[in-house]
Amino acid sequence: MMIKDSSLREDPDLRGELEFLARGCDFVLPSRFKKRLKSFQRAQIQPEKKPVSPPPPPIPRSPSPPPPAPPPPSINIPRFYFPTGLPNLIVNIDEAIAKVEAAFAKLQEEKADIYEMGKIAKACGCPLYWKAPMFNCAGGERTGFVSVHSFIATWRKLLHSCYDDASKFVYLLAKPGCTYLEQEDFIPLLQDIVDTHPGLTFLKDAPEFHSRYITTVIQRIFYTVNRSWTGRITMTELRRSNFLQTLALLEEEDDINQITDYFSYEHFYVIYCKFWELDTDHDLFIDPKDLSRYNDHASSSRIIERLFSGAVTRGNSVQREGRMSYAEFVWFLISEEDKKNPTSVEYWFRCMDMDGDGVLSMYELEYFYEEQCERMEGMGIEPLPFQDLLCQMLDLVKPESQGKITLRDLKRCRMAHIFFDTFFNLDKYLDHEQKDPFSVQKDVDSEGPEPSDWDKYASEEYEILVAEETVSEQLHDGSFEDDYECEELPITSEIGNKMDKLVISDLSP
Repeated sequence: MMIKDSSLREDPDLRGELEFLARGCDFVLPSRFKKRLKSFQRAQIQPEKKPVSPPPPPIPRSPSPPPPAPPPPSINIPRFYFPTGLPNLIVNIDEAIAKVEAAFAKLQEEKADIYEMGKIAKACGCPLYWKAPMFNCAGGERTGFVSVHSFIATWRKLLHSCYDDASKFVYLLAKPGCTYLEQEDFIPLLQDIVDTHPGLTFLKDAPEFHSRYITTVIQRIFYTVNRSWTGRITMTELRRSNFLQTLALLEEEDDINQITDYFSYEHFYVIYCKFWELDTDHDLFIDPKDLSRYNDHASSSRIIERLFSGAVTRGNSVQREGRMSYAEFVWFLISEEDKKNPTSVEYWFRCMDMDGDGVLSMYELEYFYEEQCERMEGMGIEPLPFQDLLCQMLDLVKPESQGKITLRDLKRCRMAHIFFDTFFNLDKYLDHEQKDPFSVQKDVDSEGPEPSDWDKYASEEYEILVAEETVSEQLHDGSFEDDYECEELPITSEIGNKMDKLVISDLSP
């Protein structure tokens, strides 16, 4: 219904009734109706909302590893390896250089030749016979003299890098950039000893023997010092040897034969005479046939074959040409006559280890013993069966592994000389069989400073050679019959005086 009369619409009472009726009978004013209709239409258009499922419970995580512990504080490990010696902070280099300058100041024009370098060596605190290496290292070999400036530059550089005698010696002798010594590096040092040592003055009249004496000394040095068999002497090997101490003794001892290690002329003379007897064509090489004649065919042919197989020699000349040089003979002779020496034990072990596996098997032992049996049967001697001999050798050596003998076993048992002679030196094997075993053990257990087997052999052989030379001279002079009635020949008194004659007469090439 529409109320057209404005007075009625404005009547407050009537308006209040209308509002009351609208609240009670869903009667709404047009404006409210439109709003409710729009809201109803919106509700019809929108889809029903699905009930929201609760979120899944969180998956429990494995406990994370604890954070890494902080690194410990760095440990300061002091340096323990000093290849050129332990630095000596007490040494005052400037003071050492001042002493050298003072020594040069006393020389004419402050220059030193090879003969005056001895004074410089002593000013440096070095042995006298370091003078030739010092002279050459400072350039004296090219100019014939060394100036104070060139030597101080060399010596200062050495003092800053070398801190003991071994490293200084290698620095002076070795080729530039090398930290080891080879055989040719020793030639200037030894030539200076030959030229200036009072015990070798007689060699001035026999210059052809200089190189052979030097070769012998070099081989003896490497035989004793070069324990690694590399042909290169390192500083460590030099420190472990007695070579530098022996070299220093040369200036204190005028009789070089009293220094039996390395430098003895008598030892050289024995070695060279033995080689000269075998080298029938005197070309300074011997073949297996020549070597087999040593000591009246004492060594077996099988061990001689191994000597020429390259087992204990360097280079291919021995295997290719079947010849042994004088230098290689030095090693053979010392090894043959002193099988107690550690190098000798290694020498013969290499020969007997035919397959090179570092172990002497029972097959290898039987191989070498077969020839010994054949030789004994040829002499009318009944040989011991191999099984019985093997039991003796195993009891002698007491190897750590059953049925295998190693180099370590032979060095530890201290009876290697008996072991080796049993298998390839018949004369010495028979000598051992005739000795009292208790006396043999007593000799092994003795720890006194007794001369080595090599020293004993060289001394005995030298006396024999001198006696033979004396007899030969008496026969040559026709005075043998006059001296025959004497009780003994004057050998001892003539040994020193005969040195020159022995060199020139017996060994003239």
